[in-house]
Amino acid sequence: MSDALLLGGIEAGGTKFLCAIADRDGRTLAETRIATTTPAETLGAASAFFRAGQQAHGPLSALSIGSFGPLSLNPLAPDHGSITSTPKPHWGDVDLLGHFRQSIEAPMVLDTDVNCAAVGERLFGSGQGLDSFCYVTVGTGIGVGVLIGGAPHGGANHPEAGHIKVPRAAGDEGFAGICPFHGDCLEGLACGPAMQARWGVPAEQLPADHAAWAIAADYIAQLCATLTYVVRPDRIIVGGGVMQPQMYPRVRRALVAKLAGYDASMRTIDMDAYVAAPTAGASAGLTGALALAYRTVTRQWPMHWRMAESLHAPKETLDA
Repeated sequence: MSDALLLGGIEAGGTKFLCAIADRDGRTLAETRIATTTPAETLGAASAFFRAGQQAHGPLSALSIGSFGPLSLNPLAPDHGSITSTPKPHWGDVDLLGHFRQSIEAPMVLDTDVNCAAVGERLFGSGQGLDSFCYVTVGTGIGVGVLIGGAPHGGANHPEAGHIKVPRAAGDEGFAGICPFHGDCLEGLACGPAMQARWGVPAEQLPADHAAWAIAADYIAQLCATLTYVVRPDRIIVGGGVMQPQMYPRVRRALVAKLAGYDASMRTIDMDAYVAAPTAGASAGLTGALALAYRTVTRQWPMHWRMAESLHAPKETLDA
């Protein structure tokens, strides 16, 4: 394997795209941040960044994209590589892989932003040493990434656990929910915009003793109970803007109540360790995308990477 291995990574979010080029050891050679506006503007700026990066450092060995969704990840699907029925204006049916294949001749991989963040957590955060865990983000939406056997789980396509139907939390019977597809699915009831729609202010502005937190914790605990029964992960890592510090003990207590003593192995779970906060930092998704690019070329995970070298000491920033 050549020492000149160059990896491209994109964390494609609803508000920003983070793009980076790294070497085989995970050291960042160039990075940029691009506002998520229209597909033409945002993807055009990302392509310009990688064109400049290849002129400066040489051709990419692989490019990996961790994106908001829903995504079409089935290689046999006619729209493979695209964002599909997203509620984000203008981004439905956008062919991400097709766009970058026009300017980059390298193997490419597309996965969800939460799966990439889960990979970042396995390398540097709360998933270290674990082969099977779930990564949950509760923010603008609710997404769930699943690692099984140390690799992201996909199947026919990616999980959409944020859109499961959940029983109403006590005191929340009158809120209609905001999901444009399902109304009162989990995301429609417990994401950040749902919290603001229900209470009139962003979640982070609510007092720690506000009734909102007990309601939100009930919904997130329902998700954790479902993941526990279906996946039986070693850990559930829960992050995102709604997961303020006071949420973790509330979610743990509510989860214990919902499991209701069922199954001796569940009764012995250490909830403080089982429901954990992410610790890999804000760049976990981009780190995970670069790690997926590394795996695409080498068929191995870059377990030799060091956090201090990966995405924390960029050598240059290229204008997009």
